[in-house]
Amino acid sequence: MLKTSQLSAGKGKYGVTAIATMTSDGLVVQLTGGDKPHVGAVVMSLPRTSLSNPAVTSCNSYVLPRLNHKDDQLAKPIAEKLAKHYRMAVVVVAGLHIENATSQDIEKLIDNANLAVKKIMIALTN
Repeated sequence: MLKTSQLSAGKGKYGVTAIATMTSDGLVVQLTGGDKPHVGAVVMSLPRTSLSNPAVTSCNSYVLPRLNHKDDQLAKPIAEKLAKHYRMAVVVVAGLHIENATSQDIEKLIDNANLAVKKIMIALTN
């Protein structure tokens, strides 16, 4: 079983595209955007029972950032959120870039990435 969805949020240099493929045993998500979509980081999150509270789901995450990139700071919380929600292995590949970005530019990209992921979650649930 494969279910693939592609959705976007934002426009122009603030646009983010999320492409997700749900398999029977995991979810793969690509997040790209800005004015230079690329591969900046890969994160795999595996859900597990919390060590301090068995009623809570936690994650072990494995992070592989590309040298001089910070895309893992976006990819890791998204991968963990998805792994906890779907209770399966999740891989997020992220690459969003705006040349000479201000903190406001980065905030808009992050907001649009989270919105694109929210849309993906709705599409995968239906």
